[in-house]
Amino acid sequence: MTLTPGSRSKILVFGVGAALLIGFALARTASDGSARLAVQPATDVAVPEGAAERLAGSLRIPTVSHEDPAAFDAPSFHALHAYFEAAFPRVHSQLRRETAGTYSLLYTWPGSDDSLKPILLMAHLDVVPVEPGTESQWQADPFGGRIADGFIWGRGAIDNKSAVVATLEAVEMLLGEGFRPARTVYLAYGHDEETGGTRGAREIAALLARRGVQLEMVLDEGGAIGDGILPGVAVPVALIGIAEKGFASIELSTRAPGGHASLPQRQSAIGILSAAIARLEKSPMPARLEGPTRQLFERIGPQLPFVQRAVFANLWLTRALATHQLASEPATNAMVRTTAAATIFQAGTKDNVLASRARAVVNFRIAPSDSVAAVVEHVRRVIDDSRVELRIVGSFSAEPSAVSSTESDSFRKLERTIRSVTPDAIVAPYLVTAVTDSRHFAAISKTTFRFLPLRLAARDLERIHGADERISIRDYEQAIRTYRQLVANATAR
Repeated sequence: MTLTPGSRSKILVFGVGAALLIGFALARTASDGSARLAVQPATDVAVPEGAAERLAGSLRIPTVSHEDPAAFDAPSFHALHAYFEAAFPRVHSQLRRETAGTYSLLYTWPGSDDSLKPILLMAHLDVVPVEPGTESQWQADPFGGRIADGFIWGRGAIDNKSAVVATLEAVEMLLGEGFRPARTVYLAYGHDEETGGTRGAREIAALLARRGVQLEMVLDEGGAIGDGILPGVAVPVALIGIAEKGFASIELSTRAPGGHASLPQRQSAIGILSAAIARLEKSPMPARLEGPTRQLFERIGPQLPFVQRAVFANLWLTRALATHQLASEPATNAMVRTTAAATIFQAGTKDNVLASRARAVVNFRIAPSDSVAAVVEHVRRVIDDSRVELRIVGSFSAEPSAVSSTESDSFRKLERTIRSVTPDAIVAPYLVTAVTDSRHFAAISKTTFRFLPLRLAARDLERIHGADERISIRDYEQAIRTYRQLVANATAR
């Protein structure tokens, strides 16, 4: 092939442009430095003696949330209330304690300046049951509150009594030091988070709303200090949830003629519904690298190996590639799109009888860019079968939360607190793929963060709602220090 002068000129221009583009991308990659915020380390405050035992004592009280309301164990929750009163005398003599929804607790620590909006620290008193048949998988009694081998063992050690007791410890310490906050501090502990929080956290939020309270910041569970959790990142990462996904379960049902299995119809109820589920799994909602997830990878990008660092340092060029790669793995797929999981399928009664009805439930975790209505419309459009009926089911559904700003003063104070207490960690925003009680406070707070200051490895994630739930004494004491420092930082003028 003979190149004309015009062709050679175009190739030269393209080659120069490509070289400049590659050079610019490499320069951005090389200059994308560490994401660590430089702060002065906090004073290493001694945690009061007996802190581990006080957490262990709370784990011995089985405040279990059951799906069946008839199984609710009211005496255990009353016992936990009494336990706190005995364990934290300063809190109970100097803060006002109220109950909401009968079993949830709200503490108020008045600030000295009424012009400042209060902050609210949240946690929940209830824990999930131990799955029947898994008791033998525990090294310690799930409700024994055992302290051994440098760990505190028991259901709730991570989720979420550690946050309840650690925040009480932090306030008890500050009261002992004579500290008085400039802004009011609320401690809110719901009793039914594991079943939706509709009688606990929602009642607390409604109580504050009736009083006209508007909050500067809400801090609930969600992220943690991940140690080795993010592939390719060698340093600990404090993951602060700046938004959480919504939640909806959609029932799909269909009917078809029953009868004897020897004379089947061309398509059965089971076949119709199976095809509908298959279409949904084949056509997920769009993947998008935006919002909290994009901010996460921009923060941790400098810690990644070179190739991944180059991708996330140049999202203006590589966004489609990065999104496709993240969507290819279940853990990161949940961070870039609304997910659908078929969790229930029911049909048939006997092997020689045609099912006249089939029912399935698909659970959706809804990204901030979507909505419950958008999910329903997507399901209807993808299934495209008038024989399949849709309805939202379950104890609750929830829209995705608003996204809290990482440019806010509250985020900066939280970030500085974490870095001062845990200097080896970087801080990164992210999207919480589950739902938390914090959603009930959306009307009275524009700034909500979801972070539990415990250091967790990948194996620890399996312990949450699983066997051998535990937390190290050292990490628990660091959580107490973090809460103490946060209250001091966030309530200053």
